[in-house]
Amino acid sequence: MKIPLYQLDAFADRPFEGNPAAVCPLDAWLDDATLQKIAAENNLSETAFFVPEGAGFGLRWFTPVSEVDLCGHATLASAWVILNQMGPEREDVRFATRSGELIVRQGEDGRLVMDFPAKPAVPRAAPRALIEGLGAEPIEVLASDRDYLVLFAAEDDVRKLKPHFARLRGLDRLGIIASAPGVSADFVSRFFAPSVGVREDPVTGSAHCTLVPYWAARLGRGDASLEARQISARGGTLVCRHLGERVTIAGRAALYLCGEISL
Repeated sequence: MKIPLYQLDAFADRPFEGNPAAVCPLDAWLDDATLQKIAAENNLSETAFFVPEGAGFGLRWFTPVSEVDLCGHATLASAWVILNQMGPEREDVRFATRSGELIVRQGEDGRLVMDFPAKPAVPRAAPRALIEGLGAEPIEVLASDRDYLVLFAAEDDVRKLKPHFARLRGLDRLGIIASAPGVSADFVSRFFAPSVGVREDPVTGSAHCTLVPYWAARLGRGDASLEARQISARGGTLVCRHLGERVTIAGRAALYLCGEISL
């Protein structure tokens, strides 16, 4: 069996920036164990698999150790493959996923614009393991149904974090979003998810389902565009809007390689 394999850097203008994602178009679903083994072999934060379903596609995402319910950068990468390699006549792509229908359209500025569910966070008492795991005292802690959102006073506070991943691994949320007001962007963030085999994710689109509602309200921006910067070692830029129960997250993707998996 031969399976096409694309690797792209998402939320990046050129290779070696943003977040690498593997994308595997399939004619039909393989068994879950094989999908997980492919993701483990790719050893990227996410491998996306999609199959044709009606006028759109079914889409699933796997880390090296587990399937997840929502992933931004690998959705962006999958849409790029469809719009640029498979169906250049398309104006948008509709994905059926475990998080409902996700729509990605071609923006006027060359960015791909993703329509995702908003996942607002509410104030939460900080677990001791969270504070010890981050090694720093935040000014506020909130939680969504998936992640902790941990707020700091300044961008440099987020940049200097040196997490103790063993302490964070046992928390009752998938990931930890650390965020602060930005210097060259409206806000910055980092994202840690050791419980699913990703110590630090370079650029996390899905985290912005929680970040955008928070920062739109805090900055009084309504549905105006917000520029976000994830300040991992690779870094990435996202342009976002809060639209009530939905958010849009826009970015570019750069193709790194095309290949073929032999099974």
